[in-house]
Amino acid sequence: MSAAISPPAQLPSWLQTISEVVVDPSVRTTPLAARVRERLPHVRWTVLDEDGAVPAWGQEEQVVYLKHYKGRFLRFCPGTKAYRCCGYRIVHIGENCPLSCSYCILQAYFQDRMLKVWANQEDLYTELDRAFAANPDKRYRLGTGEFTDSLALEPLTGYSRDLVDFLGRYPNVCLELKSKVIDLSWMTAVRDPRRVLPAWSLNAPAIHEEQEHRTSTLTERLEAARECVRHGFRVCLHFDPIIRYPGWETGYDRIVDMIFEYLRPADIAYMSLGSFRCMPELKSIIDRRHPQARYIYDEFITGADDKLRLLRPLRVEQFRRIVSRLQKWGMREQLYFCMESDTVWQQVFGYTPRQLGGLQNHLLRRSFGEESDAL
Repeated sequence: MSAAISPPAQLPSWLQTISEVVVDPSVRTTPLAARVRERLPHVRWTVLDEDGAVPAWGQEEQVVYLKHYKGRFLRFCPGTKAYRCCGYRIVHIGENCPLSCSYCILQAYFQDRMLKVWANQEDLYTELDRAFAANPDKRYRLGTGEFTDSLALEPLTGYSRDLVDFLGRYPNVCLELKSKVIDLSWMTAVRDPRRVLPAWSLNAPAIHEEQEHRTSTLTERLEAARECVRHGFRVCLHFDPIIRYPGWETGYDRIVDMIFEYLRPADIAYMSLGSFRCMPELKSIIDRRHPQARYIYDEFITGADDKLRLLRPLRVEQFRRIVSRLQKWGMREQLYFCMESDTVWQQVFGYTPRQLGGLQNHLLRRSFGEESDAL
């Protein structure tokens, strides 16, 4: 098809550069594939041969791959025993992201920009039903934002809408949709807003402006969070990664204060804080792709998980300032660290996850709207 054909005007900016859709033959007639084809009529559509190899594309090309996924859809968060993990369960719906945040760890996980979407949704539903129906008294806190952005492909796939509709039949399940963009089309499929947690990552304004490309603005994210609250949802927020840069104190003070121009503490189910950390190979990728990202030359050591981490006194300094400001606004039980040690918890909060009954149990209670009397 001619390259002169423009993408539909309704596509958001972060999807405007998709050049091709490739499809496994076994999923070419699925409802999801039909939806994507309808919403991307201007791009080349290629059905792969049975058992054929997937072609390679250049780093600058953005290709959607509708794949028949044969792995496990329901997974544990890939944490490490060396640090405290939140313990949520991943619903694996695809891989990679059309956004371009300099710090994104997916750059090291995946060597291309191919936007993979698991199009055999019936297999996903079968696996989830087997897990949740067999354990109706066990509660699950799920999320789709581990290997992709939960909402970035929503205008094409409607995947989150399909998923919240399906999970609406399981009162023992709470789903978090974590994103840096705005798409609230999934809301009309929600049966019980208490069982869905829309979530947005936030950062200091300077980090957003310089390092988070193609994303929605901080104001747009907070406006969307407020809109969700108006419709009966509680939201989640994430400061991860917190980055040290000249003037970080003022920058993080500003974004903390911005939150409460739009939300009350009671509107927030939980909020994570995590310092920038990365696999060693990611540093060279960031240096090559994002030369403006000077934060990778800060004071790092190799942590117990073999990732580069900011020196602990520097992390604690940042955490203390941000936590103190959040607490002044009334945030207490909602706050937790993503992948930090008990030592850091004690130095910043004055307690460890054990005193919360365990971090996984604490966040499970928070996701289901239960207050804790542990502290």
